Amino acid sequence: MSEIEQGITTSRQAEPQPRPVGRLKKTVVMVGMMGAGKTAVGRALAQRLLVPFLDSDAEIESAANMTVPEIFERDGEPFFRRKESQVIGRLLQDRRGVLSTGGGAFLSEANRRMISERGVSVWLDAPLPVLWNRVRHKSTRPLLRTADPRATLAELYAARVPIYAEADLRVPSDSRCAIEEMVDRVIAALATRPDVLELE
Repeated sequence: MSEIEQGITTSRQAEPQPRPVGRLKKTVVMVGMMGAGKTAVGRALAQRLLVPFLDSDAEIESAANMTVPEIFERDGEPFFRRKESQVIGRLLQDRRGVLSTGGGAFLSEANRRMISERGVSVWLDAPLPVLWNRVRHKSTRPLLRTADPRATLAELYAARVPIYAEADLRVPSDSRCAIEEMVDRVIAALATRPDVLELE
């Protein structure tokens, strides 16, 4: 091995390994409206805690070899919701991590009970104007394929917010809040639950 290669190897060995901010005891399940940032914030949170990140919609798409909109179109929403519950149950049995769920997953009472028993639900609470600004240019939202998607989103918001309010923890979001700041907020909320997160 040359001196240069030895130097590179030594440098790599000397690099400090990232440390998690704490020890996660239960799976964190991100819930909330489409556009709330469940996937982006969940992925960043998992990186901060050094735990796996899982996405229930991505798992369903992988198993079906179809996109969520395609599943909705071919098999209907009730079929999708049944598969969604099965996938969430399976993912909650895996090792602890951060799980992002679809906007409708938490509406099921059985899902809410399962999530609270095996993990902890965190509601990313973003106001309607922020949500609309984030989703209005996306064609991947099957529930918004209507004549008036803005009105449809408002109806979904009004119907779902009281159910999201049943989540174990609520973390407010707004248009000025960057992903890393949201992660800080989620960690602060989790820290109030020592049965979920033990800070280093």
